[in-house]
Amino acid sequence: MIKSSTCFKRSDGKPLSAYFDKFQAQQSADYIQSTLQKTFIPYPCHVCGMWHLSPKRNHTPSETCSHCIDGRGQLKQLYESMEDASRRAEIQYERYGTKLSVYECPHNNGWHLTKG
Repeated sequence: MIKSSTCFKRSDGKPLSAYFDKFQAQQSADYIQSTLQKTFIPYPCHVCGMWHLSPKRNHTPSETCSHCIDGRGQLKQLYESMEDASRRAEIQYERYGTKLSVYECPHNNGWHLTKG
């Protein structure tokens, strides 16, 4: 485990712990579960290419949609389920006050978020 030079906690701005692979991240998550009784999920980071841990309640797996583009011209995030997309919208509202709506990808690939 190392401290990331590119990824930081939203809560306090400190560097995130970064792991070289999923196995190493999962070992850390298991240790946290056994010692602190808190559940974390490993996830691959698209920014640094390493693995980080997310509290289970905040974990909303997504991938980049290959078809849909957001208002800035970037490919949209695609959530596998409506529940994951809805949870991400709730998290965004709690953190930033941004109200987002969930809609089904027109290419039937999953679910997206929109401000509209």
